[in-house]
Amino acid sequence: MTRTLEFYFDYGSPYSYLADTQVEGIARRAGATLVRKPMLLGGVFKATGNHSPAELPQKSKWSGFDMPLWARHYGVPFQRNPFFPVNTLALMRGAAAAQIDGTFERYHPAVYKAMWVDGRNLNDMKEIAAVLSSAGLDPAKVGARIQDQDVKDRLKATTEEAVARGVFGAPTCFVDNMMFFGNDRLPFVEMALKGELK
Repeated sequence: MTRTLEFYFDYGSPYSYLADTQVEGIARRAGATLVRKPMLLGGVFKATGNHSPAELPQKSKWSGFDMPLWARHYGVPFQRNPFFPVNTLALMRGAAAAQIDGTFERYHPAVYKAMWVDGRNLNDMKEIAAVLSSAGLDPAKVGARIQDQDVKDRLKATTEEAVARGVFGAPTCFVDNMMFFGNDRLPFVEMALKGELK
């Protein structure tokens, strides 16, 4: 039976970006199916009483040292976004819309690159529009879609689903009923997919 790797993420999480660069390879090596699940991390924090590392000076300072190490380890580009924190509601609704509309393969990498490689100000709708245009997407269409009820409902449902399953931050992976929080747990995710964890 083919296993499934469920990957809950938010574009505002740099560790989600780092993990995202690896999950396709992990799923491929394990012969598993990857399912990316955009959720609203702010909603998860509110529901669980958790807080962004950006609100904790010592943790934020440590992360500033740790994240470039992971990027170097993975061999991927990374820079801390100078406009962080970013309100990701529109971006995450955009991800939900892209999944519904079949444009996720263009939308997803473009947003992650803009946020954590190019350091663009994704609090600014004009910047978001430029990113979408460069990815071959229609910013006006995306802007309209994120106001549609089916898109809002999907993001809300995925966020509530995540909280109900025990998610408290991002990234969070599930293999069957096993939950793995954090970029640094990816080796265990791969072991679980290969049936090496019970």
